[in-house]
Amino acid sequence: MYHGKAGRKLGRTSSHKEAMLRNMVTSVIKHESIRTTDCKAKELRKLADKMITLGKRGDLHARRQALSVVRDKSVVSKLFGELTERFRNREGGYTRIIKVGYRFGDNAPVSILEYIPDEKKEKAKPKAKAKAKEATE
Repeated sequence: MYHGKAGRKLGRTSSHKEAMLRNMVTSVIKHESIRTTDCKAKELRKLADKMITLGKRGDLHARRQALSVVRDKSVVSKLFGELTERFRNREGGYTRIIKVGYRFGDNAPVSILEYIPDEKKEKAKPKAKAKAKEATE
């Protein structure tokens, strides 16, 4: 019976799913955004948020745990440096999923999973007001 098994199967064996999620979380950390199906994005969100939590811990054991998932030292250094500083004051909810439509070919629902941008950078750029046209007489 299939009682009490959390998570999605995603039509793969457990080892294939684990390898796919490792590759995808590496891409999300490297590029800070990834386009994938809705179900994969929802599974990936859990792992991506856990990676940020490991980065915020910042000790050697957390770095080794992150390396056991990501396996790319340059990506782990970005995780423990740039991304950790961005989310220092945030208590969870580091990612967002934006639904973008359906994939051509199999009509699968597609989403973008991305890390939330830095609040300081967004507030620093005030929007330019549109100039009103002068009335000609």
